[in-house]
Amino acid sequence: MRTIVLVEGATDELALTLAARRSGRDLEAEGVSVVPLNGVHAISRFLLRLAAEEPLANLAGLYDVGEEEVIRAALERAGYGPSLDHSGLERAGFFACSADLEDELVRAAGVTVVSRLIELEGDAQPWDTFRKQHAWQGRPVEHQFRRFIRSQSGRNSRYIRAIIETIDPSRLPRPLRLLLEYIRMETEP
Repeated sequence: MRTIVLVEGATDELALTLAARRSGRDLEAEGVSVVPLNGVHAISRFLLRLAAEEPLANLAGLYDVGEEEVIRAALERAGYGPSLDHSGLERAGFFACSADLEDELVRAAGVTVVSRLIELEGDAQPWDTFRKQHAWQGRPVEHQFRRFIRSQSGRNSRYIRAIIETIDPSRLPRPLRLLLEYIRMETEP
């Protein structure tokens, strides 16, 4: 039976695939498909299609906590249980990132590591310019990192890759670790 993991977008797909690889796993070989929804609001449409095309597939997902109501409502409509709360969503295989995946990764890596990666990625000058912007002065550096990383799609992918490849797999953010554990349990014979 196939396992399908729903993620919001391509960067989440990249992060999950890299996190699995860093943990010594090959999701494709395990029969796991990671499907970017290209926006969490597409989940209802996807669940309808999945019910028709692959009703026996195992399902799991990763989402931003701000989108929890969208995920909950879609899963409830699709028959995954009534009144799903945060814990119920986790039991169903759906794991929330506190703000978003970039926030989770920045916190997992820490200020020192992300600062060093900015230098290694050749972004010291753009980072310095960004931090001097009035809107970002005085904000916590973790929030600045997150916004800086997300400010360009290519940059976002580069830093997701760099952070995941730099940190020890045991320091992967909780939602990624839990999702990978859940997938392992679903795919083991």
